[in-house]
Amino acid sequence: MDRGEQVSVAWAGIREGLKRDCGARLFDHWLKPIMLAGMSDKGDVIRLTLPTEFHANWVRAHYADRLLLAWRAQIPAIREIRIEVAPSEVVTRIYTADEQDAAPAAPPVPGFDARQTFDRFVVDDENRVACNAAKALASGELRFSPLFIHSATGQGKTHLMNAIGAAYRARVPGATILFMSAERFMVEFVSAMRDKDTLAFKQRLRSADLLMIDDVQFIAGKGSTQEEFLHTLNELTGAGKKVVISADRAPQALDGVESRILSRLASGLVVDIKPATFALRLKIVKAKLAGMQDVQMPEAVAELLAARIQTSVRELEGALNRLTAYALLNDRAIDLAFAQEVLGEMLNASTRRITIDEIQRAVSAHYGMRQAEMVSARRARAVARPRQIAMYLAKRLTPRSLPEIGRRFGGRDHTTVIHAVKQIERLRGEDADLDADVRTLIRQLEA
Repeated sequence: MDRGEQVSVAWAGIREGLKRDCGARLFDHWLKPIMLAGMSDKGDVIRLTLPTEFHANWVRAHYADRLLLAWRAQIPAIREIRIEVAPSEVVTRIYTADEQDAAPAAPPVPGFDARQTFDRFVVDDENRVACNAAKALASGELRFSPLFIHSATGQGKTHLMNAIGAAYRARVPGATILFMSAERFMVEFVSAMRDKDTLAFKQRLRSADLLMIDDVQFIAGKGSTQEEFLHTLNELTGAGKKVVISADRAPQALDGVESRILSRLASGLVVDIKPATFALRLKIVKAKLAGMQDVQMPEAVAELLAARIQTSVRELEGALNRLTAYALLNDRAIDLAFAQEVLGEMLNASTRRITIDEIQRAVSAHYGMRQAEMVSARRARAVARPRQIAMYLAKRLTPRSLPEIGRRFGGRDHTTVIHAVKQIERLRGEDADLDADVRTLIRQLEA
């Protein structure tokens, strides 16, 4: 038996032991997703990977020692277990005996999280257009390329990219799909230049039927990388191939990116995902709970999570995972008191009360105007635009109703507030300077 076979057999035995000792519920939720990534050349280090940082941290905290002992029992030479997050490059999946029948006919798409499909993407008004565009591209119905998806961190961009990859592969089984972060694009390109092997790098990227680049904002300021990125875009789109790009802001707002690239990115279809509202956050919590058949959570606790964890969908899911894991490990029923006990820090961190007065004061100072002008009848652009930004921030950062916000801005009607919010949302995607101002103000107010 060679080393590879020995490791595979050992891993199969370890998994069976964990499932038997920990119980099916805990194993399926936390330990089954562990993937064997390989063994060091010396044969003394085993690398295991998990799909998310949260998942990896939990396994490190609760099972690192147990995994090390289990491996040493199977292979005495093992002295270290490394538990990591699965990288964007190819991860070798070693199927155990009981998984062989369920193994897909086609190899897994490199870098994709198989759990992030369209079926599991919770849709509401904030993300509906982006989701429909992603489905249309994956099904071959979208003629525009590239598809550019932008949103704040943790709102679902990467989920949609994973879903596109899975659906595209299902429709075109033999397709060549590449999915990488902009950072990895840069690292591989620089490495290819250092090794004087840029031709192979270019051929690999340009042979793709579907190329997906995540967090493209990170190519900012990298001249030669941007040049290669632009050539790749042009080659693929010119050949009728599909390209999907994600970023944390609209193309026009990407600082340090060449205008030629910005123009190319904007020439396809640009869609955004707005921050999740309470209604969407509650739908997400309930959708996740529907997949946890052994978890019972009162409506009041679900509403608490949706109301208090507002920063990102990713953080909301992390809070839900933490709460359900603690309930499982401590054999506790989930109620409001238990949720407060387990998630106290997370809930408190999300509840700093920002007032409309603070917002008006901060915006006035930023634009060098008197706070009194926020409630005045003046309509000069130098006053009206900052006032609209303040209304937008009041809607986004406070729980105040539209009529109440209007009253705090000189007795204006709620329709004026609605217009201001829509206007600033639109301008943030078109005006890089205004978007930078809003980002600065948000950081300042939330600090």
